[in-house]
Amino acid sequence: MELKRREGEPVSTFLHRFTKKVRQSGILVEAKKRRFQTRKSSKSKKRISAIYREAKRKEVERMKKMGVI
Repeated sequence: MELKRREGEPVSTFLHRFTKKVRQSGILVEAKKRRFQTRKSSKSKKRISAIYREAKRKEVERMKKMGVI
């Protein structure tokens, strides 16, 4: 990605324009994803963790309805 500062453009405006372009391009998100290498988990482990997350979410929802949280 290449941006050039326009003639008479303040540095703050240029910096704002640059950060906006970087955010829109998704470069930072991709870099953060690649920062750490993760092992591929098996389908069964993914399924079990998804079931666990869903159960926890329902439990928290139930507790909120009861007024505990």
